[in-house]
Amino acid sequence: MSTEFIALTLDIIGKVMIAYTALAVHARVRKEHKIDTAVFKIMKWENTMGVIGIILMIAGYLIRISL
Repeated sequence: MSTEFIALTLDIIGKVMIAYTALAVHARVRKEHKIDTAVFKIMKWENTMGVIGIILMIAGYLIRISL
């Protein structure tokens, strides 16, 4: 595997994770019509997923510029 492939893969995984977390939060609030403990728990998990997504995008970027 080339480093360019790894960089692109990390970048797209990060973007998909961030998009998923944004959509999931909105869907959960829309479904529940309220924000309770269960929704906060899920939002915390989705926040973690978003941070991991950002880290993957940064890692992909750093790999790209190091080529």
